[in-house]
Amino acid sequence: MADDQTLGLTLSGGAAFGAAHVGVLQVLAERGIRPGIAAGTSSGAMIAAAYAAGFDPTEIERVALSFRWRAIAKWSFTPRLALLDARALDDAVHQVFGTDPLIEALPRRFGAVATDLRTRQAVTIDRGPLSVALRSTIAVPGLLSPVRRDGALLADGGMVDNVPVDATRTLGASRVIVVRLHAKWENVRMMRTVNRTADLTNDPSVVLIQPEMEGMAQWMMSDAARLIAEGRRAATVALEAAERREDRSGLALTS
Repeated sequence: MADDQTLGLTLSGGAAFGAAHVGVLQVLAERGIRPGIAAGTSSGAMIAAAYAAGFDPTEIERVALSFRWRAIAKWSFTPRLALLDARALDDAVHQVFGTDPLIEALPRRFGAVATDLRTRQAVTIDRGPLSVALRSTIAVPGLLSPVRRDGALLADGGMVDNVPVDATRTLGASRVIVVRLHAKWENVRMMRTVNRTADLTNDPSVVLIQPEMEGMAQWMMSDAARLIAEGRRAATVALEAAERREDRSGLALTS
């Protein structure tokens, strides 16, 4: 079955919560839904990159369950910039791919969203070495060192766009499956995200999947299996609802 080049996948950031994306990918594969475009922020970008590279959801699950933060970050020798240095991620990419692949050579279109620290604008990295894109999108200020690329200083995309639907559309998607890592404990400071979520809910070209993170660890991988299961649950609920809407909206996830 061929990929749908008009269907995009948007994966939000959330550190360890990103394991929930794996459950979503599993359900998509089981239903024969194959987005040809994937974009993400932070941990969402890492899962989106694995999908864009053609890895099977079962293999992505194996990696997620065994993941440790030391695989992508080590103590920094320049602590004035950040506590950790994410260049260990370069080695991880080489270990997985045998090289550092160019994004434009991946089987599916991919974009990692980062923040330009000078302009405070979102930047979608959709070409060049994969390792640079991933180091940029996960670079939480103060924790992981920012990345210099094309004259810009890049850091975690979640600071300005943690649910990068616009990036997915710019890459060519006319319909988008959006996975927002949702926590019931979000408060008034998150109103911008809440308002954006309402817009996505009302958009007929979007299927919004919202795994619930309440009670699960965000900075440790101890709940990875539970998060994957929650991703599966949330994806099943959202996709079944989308199927019921198809006759009215014209949105079809499978060709």
